[in-house]
Amino acid sequence: MNIVTSLTRFFKNKNTVTILGVIAVIAILYIGYNQQIKSQTSPVSVPVAKETIQPGTLITSDMVTYVSIPKMGVSDNVIRASASIVGKYSNFNTVIPAGSMFYSDVIVDKEDLPNSSFTQVKEGDVVYNLSVTTASTYGNSMFPGDYIDLYMKAEDEGGQIMVGKLIENVEILAVKDSTGKNVFEDSSQERTPAYLIFGVSPEINILLRKTEYMKEYGVVIIPVPHGGEVPTTGETQVSSVYLKEFINSKTVNIPDEDNTNVEDNNQNQEGE
Repeated sequence: MNIVTSLTRFFKNKNTVTILGVIAVIAILYIGYNQQIKSQTSPVSVPVAKETIQPGTLITSDMVTYVSIPKMGVSDNVIRASASIVGKYSNFNTVIPAGSMFYSDVIVDKEDLPNSSFTQVKEGDVVYNLSVTTASTYGNSMFPGDYIDLYMKAEDEGGQIMVGKLIENVEILAVKDSTGKNVFEDSSQERTPAYLIFGVSPEINILLRKTEYMKEYGVVIIPVPHGGEVPTTGETQVSSVYLKEFINSKTVNIPDEDNTNVEDNNQNQEGE
């Protein structure tokens, strides 16, 4: 009875109850924390690239292997199963390094893979390709997404040299080599730039096309990058009216068929 009475008094003591409560809470927190740490650090198996995978590459099973890493190192956008990777393509703007995990935003289906820079041309614009060299691209330093100006060099009838800005604010859509491959697509190959691909209005397209046939006037189109930061970009437009008029004065202007029809209708109406 003495032992039972002593235990009863011990557990009825408020200080004892408080201490036991604190110990129980600490024990619960400790066990929960350890379980959480164990859960986050326990290894999980995830697919990784067995080799460096270049943009637009069909991913096959021999390009994928598995490694074990702590669960806490696997983010939500990591693909966990090779079945969701094999048979798909690396995105057109992504190099997947060897050993890298596969992320959902770098793996696409074939139908979602752009096979041409033409898909980036704005509605109403047309594609123009400007012949360039490594030197004219400032040592291959012009990249897709850059905004540049197009300067023009020519000789007038008196042999005087003219140089001025013809077109301003042109966005580079792609940089291609002589075989039509994207220069910056494959990091394992050194490719030489041969063409800058733009999207321009039909009027500017015709103007630039005309310059290609004015060799007797020594016409050269020179791409020039903007200096420093360009926080905003204006509309692509003709910068020099003088150079535009010089080009048009040496070539024949052919009106659009639609415009011709409109003029004919107006003349018929006036005749009536």
